[in-house]
Amino acid sequence: MAYTYFANYYDRLTGNVSYPERARYFDTIMKQNTDHVELLLDLACGTGSLSAELVNLGYDVIGVDSSAEMLSFAASKAPGALFLCQDMTSLNLYGTIDVTICALDSLNHMIEEQELQRAFDRVAMFTAPSGLFIFDVNTVYKHRAVLGCNTFFYENEDCCCVWQNEYNEHHHIVTIDLDFFVKEGENYRRESENFCERAYTPEELDGFIKAAGLETIAVYGDDTLDAPTETTQRLIYVTRKLPVERGGIAANNTKSIRIRRKTRL
Repeated sequence: MAYTYFANYYDRLTGNVSYPERARYFDTIMKQNTDHVELLLDLACGTGSLSAELVNLGYDVIGVDSSAEMLSFAASKAPGALFLCQDMTSLNLYGTIDVTICALDSLNHMIEEQELQRAFDRVAMFTAPSGLFIFDVNTVYKHRAVLGCNTFFYENEDCCCVWQNEYNEHHHIVTIDLDFFVKEGENYRRESENFCERAYTPEELDGFIKAAGLETIAVYGDDTLDAPTETTQRLIYVTRKLPVERGGIAANNTKSIRIRRKTRL
């Protein structure tokens, strides 16, 4: 999915996310699992907050998102990165990348299994041999017990958001309705956004990972390096591309692309 109205308020309504901490967290995971990261893909990069922090840590970053509105913010926030407007199910790069990071439950937005498998396959296709795919997903527990059929309210100086959920137990799908009320003088303008998220079981995720020619190195819980528990709300998967002889998908192009810090759109 591609956010439209939400792009204008995303940063203001996600102020609880510490992107410097998340970037350092992913940096730790990368350093534990590879000594070769020349080019990093921030998949579903949104407004580029994580991309900017990864650039600050010294990585060459490509950010990909399907929302042109989101990327318009990202381009000014992280001028040292290269941004491409693409859907992750049809990812098309000019060579291979060493590490892909997909954060903040972006994969949960794909509610069709075939769609999610295509995303895994495309990432694997453009990953260099032994490269990493690191991603996080909301758990079934979070969808059932935290998001559920609940309503949330967020407010800042010039806008507020009413977040209403409807939960489908059978497929662990949460339908999310967002209503934004933006202050304009003495009045408020209303804008709305609607989308769905699906939580997949670990067994389902294992199937997607293996079918894409990847292997799971580690699974962590809630932005830690600890094993998940029954009440974990976010799973972090660290996967590696298998060699072709072990079931890996051949790279689309064996030549890797490289960007420079001052590259702009």
